[in-house]
Amino acid sequence: MELSRRRLVQLAASAAAAAATLPTLARGARAQTFPARPVRIVVGFPPGGPADILARLISPFLTEHLGQQFVIENRPGAGGNVATEAVARSAPDGTTLLIVTTANAINATLYDKLPYNFIRDMAPVAGLIRVPQVVEVHPSVPVTTVPELIAYAKANPGKTNMASAGNGTVQHVGGELFKVMTGVDMVHVPYRGQAPALMDLLAGQAQIMFDSVPAALEYLRAGKLRGLAVTSTTRFSALPDLPTVADTVPGYESSAWYGVATAKGTPAEIVDRLNREINAAFEDPRIKARLADLGGTVLAGPPAAFERLIADETEKWGKVVRTSGAKAD
Repeated sequence: MELSRRRLVQLAASAAAAAATLPTLARGARAQTFPARPVRIVVGFPPGGPADILARLISPFLTEHLGQQFVIENRPGAGGNVATEAVARSAPDGTTLLIVTTANAINATLYDKLPYNFIRDMAPVAGLIRVPQVVEVHPSVPVTTVPELIAYAKANPGKTNMASAGNGTVQHVGGELFKVMTGVDMVHVPYRGQAPALMDLLAGQAQIMFDSVPAALEYLRAGKLRGLAVTSTTRFSALPDLPTVADTVPGYESSAWYGVATAKGTPAEIVDRLNREINAAFEDPRIKARLADLGGTVLAGPPAAFERLIADETEKWGKVVRTSGAKAD
């Protein structure tokens, strides 16, 4: 029996509609079966630091909710570049993740030649947390406010030592941004890590540091260091009596931030699923309490929001690195 023209048209339309749904069904199935094997969370710094702490905080939650082990792998070296290159070159299937830090935005300009391009080669998954810094001085420095610090540094050009955890660290570029925006002349003294820089500041060998709040808090409360201001755009709950730098220097902001990324080309449905689970982790009472202890603001949101943050910070710190002439150690 011959089919009528109308029936042929109906059959063709049905076939086209079925074919159109196949990619969606395949994507849904792929997301539901992810991950099919253990997932590595690569950290570009030694155990015990903020990036490592955050990785170990979220990994048990992701293990429980996604049914596969999320294993931490510390791969320190070159300011996080060793770990970033490893993830950028990994299979784009979501089973190798990177804890992203402010260093990734800074390194894009700090290093003359990188074997990867972060924005081109990495897929942002989710933000984790943003932690402000505190401008702190040794008690022997005769200043108690940011305006007094600016006046003191201008009256004593080149005589104020500014400690940092090393060239290109957020402590360094935060200080360099302050110098650019205020016109003061402070001497940058890089150390090999935050702890030795802080020890010399406590000993009075350095006069000022743009330090992370969690590292500085106990010394500020004990009066061993004097806090002048926080570097966030609003006052910080852990140091409610301190103003912001921006109260004196409009537009100033500097902070350390962390998130998760994976190799570019990872299917969007896998990225979206990881994003949903990480955002759900922020509602877990234990994780919420620990993040509060770290003294930061949660960066909940879709992958696109974290992608914008990375792009904006890469541009911002690129300008500071070029202006200051900072180079990698």
